[in-house]
Amino acid sequence: MTWDFDKKPMLVFWETTKACDLACRHCRAEAISEPMPGELTHQEGLDLIEQITQFGKPYPVLILTGGDVLRRQRLFDLIAHAHQYGMHLGLAPSVTPLLTEAAIDHLYESGVNTISLSLDGAGPETHDQLRGVDGAFARTLAMTRYAAKKGITVQINSTVMASNLLELPSLFSTIHECGASIWEVFFLIQTGRGSETVEATAEECESVCHFLYHASQYNMIVRTVEAPFFRRVVSWYNAGTAPVLDDLASVLVADLRNQMGLPRQVPSTGTARTRDGRGIVFIAHNGEVTPSGFLPVSVGNVRKTPLRDCYQDSALMNCLRNNESLGGRCGLCSFRDACGGSRARAFAATGDVMAQDQSCMYVPSF
Repeated sequence: MTWDFDKKPMLVFWETTKACDLACRHCRAEAISEPMPGELTHQEGLDLIEQITQFGKPYPVLILTGGDVLRRQRLFDLIAHAHQYGMHLGLAPSVTPLLTEAAIDHLYESGVNTISLSLDGAGPETHDQLRGVDGAFARTLAMTRYAAKKGITVQINSTVMASNLLELPSLFSTIHECGASIWEVFFLIQTGRGSETVEATAEECESVCHFLYHASQYNMIVRTVEAPFFRRVVSWYNAGTAPVLDDLASVLVADLRNQMGLPRQVPSTGTARTRDGRGIVFIAHNGEVTPSGFLPVSVGNVRKTPLRDCYQDSALMNCLRNNESLGGRCGLCSFRDACGGSRARAFAATGDVMAQDQSCMYVPSF
């Protein structure tokens, strides 16, 4: 099915609350222990769900996130309201004592069939340090196993940083063994508390993309966030024109094969041509609408302007969807429609949402 990104997003992310009991060092939301003043009320949350229906069927997928979505008051009433319209839902709970087997049972019984959990290291030494809570690694594995056994599709979100690159094959092996179905790999944007964390270099990002293509051959969907240049790498493999692996990619792929054996299926990569503001929209806890959670430039507030109008009519959103407005190498690249670069990273680095993505090392031929 063709999705017209000028008319409606494919994914709507709602930061239901800033409240969270973790203290993650790379948190985009800069989550805190209690809800912030100005959070959308329950009625405003119901209204937001109804605003999403104004895009028409098929409705965008609604992702309820945070902070910790389990800290949102009357969460299950919101879930029921979305299901009343036949809307597809995903939840992104934090792995805290609130996420129990009983909570997963309740989510399942409420019709939630997809959840995403975060795991950023192959062991507790990395993951627990990043999350700021001892035992987070073990608890994440346990909840992944339980939810997958229950029949819930589990997506594992992992952030690529300079500090965890060599752990990626072991991390993949671990989440594969736990029964996860999707691996969504976030390429760090230095925003929120992530501004204090060291990004991977452009060369390292390229190596990781090649590794991720190979990882997608082991019965798991592999997707990226803020690394649309992964689609370029995938297209090279599909065309049989992928370059020889560099040193880092060779190490990562060799470690992957050592742990997982030979590839088991054709690659399964999620490469929908979305990017910040193009097929994606984000609603903050206070109703502010931005192109994504990583690109904190407001295009309106759902308390005053319907979400559909924020998405369709904003000059910024229309600019983000216009490939001809891309600057630098991104604007000259033959992959600008499939990729277009991370607009959030361009903004974080330069203050210009249309600048080139500095984490892409590809130089287009002229």
